[in-house]
Amino acid sequence: MSHFMRAAMILLLTGLLALGAGRASHAADAAKLALVIGNARYPDNEFVLNDVANDAQDVTEELKRDGFVVDRQNNLTADAMRQVLDRFYARIERGAVALIFFDGFAIQSNRQTYLLPVDAQIWTEPDVARDGFSLDTILAEMNTRGAAIKIALIDASRRNPFERRFRRYSAGLAPAIAPSNSLVLYSAALGAVAASGKTEHGLFVAELLREMRAPNISAEQALTNTKNGVVAATKREQVPWLSSSLTTEFSFAGSVTRPPDNKAGDPAKPEPQKPEPQKPVCEAPQAEPPPNTEDLARDPVIADLSRKIAANANDVASRYKRGQVYAIKRGYALAMQDFDLVIRKNPRDGEALNNRCWTRAATGDLQGALADCNLALQIDPGLSDALDSRGLVNLKLGRTAEAIKDYTDAIQRNPRSSSSLFGRGIATRRSGGDGATDIASAKSMNPDIAKEFAGYGVSECIP
Repeated sequence: MSHFMRAAMILLLTGLLALGAGRASHAADAAKLALVIGNARYPDNEFVLNDVANDAQDVTEELKRDGFVVDRQNNLTADAMRQVLDRFYARIERGAVALIFFDGFAIQSNRQTYLLPVDAQIWTEPDVARDGFSLDTILAEMNTRGAAIKIALIDASRRNPFERRFRRYSAGLAPAIAPSNSLVLYSAALGAVAASGKTEHGLFVAELLREMRAPNISAEQALTNTKNGVVAATKREQVPWLSSSLTTEFSFAGSVTRPPDNKAGDPAKPEPQKPEPQKPVCEAPQAEPPPNTEDLARDPVIADLSRKIAANANDVASRYKRGQVYAIKRGYALAMQDFDLVIRKNPRDGEALNNRCWTRAATGDLQGALADCNLALQIDPGLSDALDSRGLVNLKLGRTAEAIKDYTDAIQRNPRSSSSLFGRGIATRRSGGDGATDIASAKSMNPDIAKEFAGYGVSECIP
């Protein structure tokens, strides 16, 4: 081959390599894809989740600064959410970084976490898989489409109205079964919920954004720091859950510069400080006043069920559901009317008897409640909800030994029942024991559990 031909081929190869490098650089720029979903307006919830809309916007802006191509969506119905996810999957290139951020309501069922659209119609546990979107499935699809790094940031560890409609449930979120090279962060621990309120911004996202902006740290370290920041800010009342199988180096804020190893005894490395022991505090929250009849009638879920009942007086299913919503919202007298009619139609409806037992226990009709729970358990001896309800009845009757047995039997069937754990903790205290472990576990799963029991006339504090 002549010198001229060799030179020409070298020039050609150099040009092709340069072109390829340019394309690779462009692909790298375009291969960071994110889907941000903020579902704030659930008709079944009593107030709009204002922090969701604001946090979704802030996360979107930060991801764009970090080079992600972001699709931000708010208040998605099931159909819209399915379309948005399909569009997200279609954009994933092989070797891409794919990230989903979801803020709203989620619920666990059969050891999976389901993200809920705003029009979810959930009354029984099978409805969860029908109307929700499995996080495991989303991560698996991201992997199948070729994403090299999969990241899921889920701020949905809230107690939601759907869980309270069927009392046999596990609070909070379930562990994600993620493919390799994945990062998953929940805003609270597995099976636990975070305290929620009518705030404009959430603590979890505030910590997340600060750590995402930090230079020279990996994405995994940023999420670890987010977890630690939430733990410190809440004095361990909220502990996010982090799962990582990341083997590829990635940083939100750019390249990672590894610091030199710190040898033992290096004065630049401060000694870890032991946290000061927390003194036990007995909280006695005040029960909120029940809503009036007019406010209940304006509730969109109750209004919809009332229209169905008006159109068909024999619609027992809608009347039972309305009784559940009345009871959850502390409209106990109206709940009793609906449960009475359902039980007249079917005197051996164990679930309805349990719900009427629970309602009677909350209002102080303890003997009537006891009769309902006993009959429900005679019909279905394994009904853990009825054991939990009867535990409350016995607790209010001062029968602490019977209450402890009922709650223990309920916990054996549903170990994640915050109601049973809290009730057993109080019964143990009243019988002269400690009960602190049960109470603390219940509060980690449901920060509002003490307020809920206060609404039943039960305080955790011993006079």
